[in-house]
Amino acid sequence: MLLNLAARRRLLLLGGKGGVGKTTLAGAVSLAQARQGRRTLVVSTDPAHSLGHLFDVPLGDRPAALAPGLDGLEIDPDATVARHLEDAGTMLRSMMPAHLAGAVDAHLELARSSPGTHEAAVLDRLAAVVTGALEGGHGTPAYDLVVVDTAPSGHTARLLSLPESMTLWMDALLQRRDRSERFGELVSALGPSAAASGRAARDAQIREVITRRRDRLSGLHRILTDPRSCSFAIVLNAERLAVLETGELHAQLSAEGVDVGALVVNRRSPADQGPQLAARREREEVHLAALRTALPQVPLLEVPHLERDVLGTEGLEALAAHGL
Repeated sequence: MLLNLAARRRLLLLGGKGGVGKTTLAGAVSLAQARQGRRTLVVSTDPAHSLGHLFDVPLGDRPAALAPGLDGLEIDPDATVARHLEDAGTMLRSMMPAHLAGAVDAHLELARSSPGTHEAAVLDRLAAVVTGALEGGHGTPAYDLVVVDTAPSGHTARLLSLPESMTLWMDALLQRRDRSERFGELVSALGPSAAASGRAARDAQIREVITRRRDRLSGLHRILTDPRSCSFAIVLNAERLAVLETGELHAQLSAEGVDVGALVVNRRSPADQGPQLAARREREEVHLAALRTALPQVPLLEVPHLERDVLGTEGLEALAAHGL
């Protein structure tokens, strides 16, 4: 079911609470799609950086080959925030007198730990990766499919709520800059000066930066909310808290207009491997019954707990063969 969902989409996101196996499933789906001839990019926004370990390939912020037809990258949140603030600092210093450079640095250091900075920076990078991969240049996408291994649920929900709100905020910011630029043009007409010319150049630079980010976020939002192109699979274990969190995440995603195409119950206990595991499976059935009652409209896939750890392409192919 998960493989069929990926085969019908251009963007597939996997999310859920930490430690449920999102990265492993993302790797298995991505590799299976690449084996089917689709150019696939698997992206991780999880700070744990386990995607590279899964394939035993060093990964960074630029695509690296994992297998024929399959590339991967890991978005480093700290490095992304640092780069985001460095770019902002460069622009701010060009706008401010030299003696205020210290104040700019202090402001950026405060912003580094401010609520929302982390999400905004990661979102901007994710938007650039996804839109670049699926839209490409001159109408030629670089990839047929992007699979995103997201960070734990709370972070993912906040991340996916940002594209629309930030796009609206940037539209309003651009409108304010329009009014400011028209006033600047009036002042320049009364008495052109080198200062006015420099201000106009800075205004154009600011507008370019804001417009570029707005367009990236708008493109990501358009893809995320198109059920023909994008779907989200919630990964969970058959435990009470995971089931409750799944219901909350489903509600948040639905409110943002993101299609939830599957619930993937990972690492299901076997019923025929001794009384302890059999008893555990019975408890899991109770939790899954509650999940089916709460979300009867979402297809549910159960993935067994494999005897061996899943590592490398061989392990991922074995996982995919267990009915994904």
